[in-house]
Amino acid sequence: MAFKISAAYVGDDQVELTHGSSGSRMLTDLPPDNGGKGRTFSPTDLTAASVASCVLTIMAKLAHREGIKFEGASIEIEKRMQENPRRIAALTGVVKLPPGLEPVQREKLMACVKACPVSRSLHPEIKLELTAE
Repeated sequence: MAFKISAAYVGDDQVELTHGSSGSRMLTDLPPDNGGKGRTFSPTDLTAASVASCVLTIMAKLAHREGIKFEGASIEIEKRMQENPRRIAALTGVVKLPPGLEPVQREKLMACVKACPVSRSLHPEIKLELTAE
């Protein structure tokens, strides 16, 4: 399945992204640690955001299928960069699951971290570690 996103440089270190089917738009900015102003998400920030969003979406699908109340679940993720070559070194964070889950439910939900297509698309050298709270 193919999908298009358009990107256009708009100046002042910002790129405007346009979602192919909906036309929704967003800007990215050069991050401060790379000489930019950090006014919004950087491209590598979007990678971290994509992992968090994907994991929660896959978990929500599982929760719906299993009849698990999932509202209020969240992820706080931290992106660490490396130099030479400049790239994402690690994505670490905490998944806050709803209270009152059985251990088997928590285990199934946390298995979604590795099942998410974004996580599966990361370079194997990128450390991905999300723990449950």
